[in-house]
Amino acid sequence: MDMSTAGLAPAAASKPLSGEVFSALINLSGRRRFTSQRIVLYALLASQGQDGGAATAQEALSLFRGAHKSLLSEADGLPGVFCPELREAYFGKLEGDKQIVAFADLGERTLRAIAQDSPQAAGLLAELVRITTPALAILNTITSIYEEQAKRNARLMRKQLRGVITDIETINRQARMVAFNARIVAARAGQAGKEFSVVAGVLSNISGEIDEMVAAALSAAG
Repeated sequence: MDMSTAGLAPAAASKPLSGEVFSALINLSGRRRFTSQRIVLYALLASQGQDGGAATAQEALSLFRGAHKSLLSEADGLPGVFCPELREAYFGKLEGDKQIVAFADLGERTLRAIAQDSPQAAGLLAELVRITTPALAILNTITSIYEEQAKRNARLMRKQLRGVITDIETINRQARMVAFNARIVAARAGQAGKEFSVVAGVLSNISGEIDEMVAAALSAAG
């Protein structure tokens, strides 16, 4: 099975990503890291004739490939390669995409050779074990990028929220001033100003409610 991602163009996020999207990205990257180890472990067990070893290794390989494709593809609500740091990690000097694809392809060839009891199986397995450590280092590096991007996004969202709250507070102060002035006008108008006074009171109550919501939002924003 060819895992080449040559047709996958690096994507750029058109808008800030949600916390749910970052959780999905980190989960997929972690799954890719975890299943890489399962591939090697169960390939070794399969080579020793353990029942179910080959099937488990194949399942892990399928999950590994699927996670990698999802992380690089802009589809199903995921952004693909959405930032310069990831583009560099996948397609730059680190050659993450190339190395990950090579690891998966070698895993598949190894499992096929083991299933066929090929004389090449031992050599392929030894090579798979050899490249496991550098492959894991790449996967760890890329996972850390997703985690750092998630933290950066959270900081940005908090900053934006605080900006919105500041605007709301400004509008609320203006509303309070209007309500205060309206009460003065209503008092001067006597009987004719009673309805106007009621409106001013409602506006004042709304301002109080806004104060409470702003306080809650500020607490959530940290």
